[in-house]
Amino acid sequence: MAQSAALRRPPVPAPSVAPAGDFLGTAVDRERRRGRGTLSNASGRYEPTARIAFDDGWRSIEELPAFDTTVTIETARKIITRNDSPDIGFDRSINPYRGCEHGCVYCFARPTHANMGLSAGLDFESKLFVKPDAPELLEREISEPKYSPRVIAIGTNTDPYQPIERKYEVMRGILEVLDRASHPVGIVTKSALVLRDIDILARMARRNLVKVALSVTSLDPKLARVMEPRAATPARRLEALRKLSDAGIPTTVMVAPVIPAINDMEIERILDAAAAAGVKEAGYVLLRLPLELRDLFREWLRENFPDRERHVFKLIRDMRGGKDYDAKWGERMTGSGPIAWMIGRRFEAACERLGLNRRKLKLATDHFTPTRKRPQQLALF
Repeated sequence: MAQSAALRRPPVPAPSVAPAGDFLGTAVDRERRRGRGTLSNASGRYEPTARIAFDDGWRSIEELPAFDTTVTIETARKIITRNDSPDIGFDRSINPYRGCEHGCVYCFARPTHANMGLSAGLDFESKLFVKPDAPELLEREISEPKYSPRVIAIGTNTDPYQPIERKYEVMRGILEVLDRASHPVGIVTKSALVLRDIDILARMARRNLVKVALSVTSLDPKLARVMEPRAATPARRLEALRKLSDAGIPTTVMVAPVIPAINDMEIERILDAAAAAGVKEAGYVLLRLPLELRDLFREWLRENFPDRERHVFKLIRDMRGGKDYDAKWGERMTGSGPIAWMIGRRFEAACERLGLNRRKLKLATDHFTPTRKRPQQLALF
């Protein structure tokens, strides 16, 4: 009987040793996260408990499913989000989706998934939320009596043209509403799917109602695949910029984010390629590491660039006043100090040489016409 009991007893697991790069202690097996950007899935910062998957001796961890993409319908009451940030050029935006399947490891929006009780890691890129009633909500909000039109920004948090947009077409529905109302919009994406809506965008461009910015982080397809595994390749993004420009749609290239010792050496080459594609405006943003993103990025560095981890973070701190991140208005996008200054001057010099940003296009608001009849105040007599 003692021998039978011993046969049933699971072997004692060896002491747990975190693999190289597992900074959070919650790294997920490579096969389960294939095609994803981050390595781990630590519990959200608002959760009362932290859950860590480990092998208890029964090898059941090998049976855990891969991180497949799931989509949850979100019912929103309003779709236009307002902000009063003094260092960004818009006061309202729309986010058709929460989370983003592109899986960009550097995405500053990752910590927002904690608001849903989820992780900023693998949950952010696999547990997505869609707002299918966004076009209807938008039409209602811009038809309110007190609404005053100004440019709506889309794509400033998560990408409106991420892969699930092919199925849900929420972004196209939003554009149809804005087109009918002659309402200005600025779009940021890193997806070639934006070309699907070139018919609407070209129509709006003829009335000076739209600008489209594509983020090009690197021209190296291998580096891009590691940083942003499910986004369009750099070549496809440049081709999208060319086709949009050829259709008369104003385009911008965003060199974002600039990561010291990883892609900062590509600033000039990216701008050269974008200018050749017909782009007239350009911008850049320094890497931002708020909240959980700092540890996720450090973990990614240890996995992919272990020889550069310390150097990269030293440069980041040199540009953030000795911190890993500083959210100070006016500096969070560009940093401070000599290295940040040098990056800014390199960007400006390249733009000057290429004739970029000589004129900043201002979108029109005077064509705006609500698509729904606004309620009228009835006379008392």
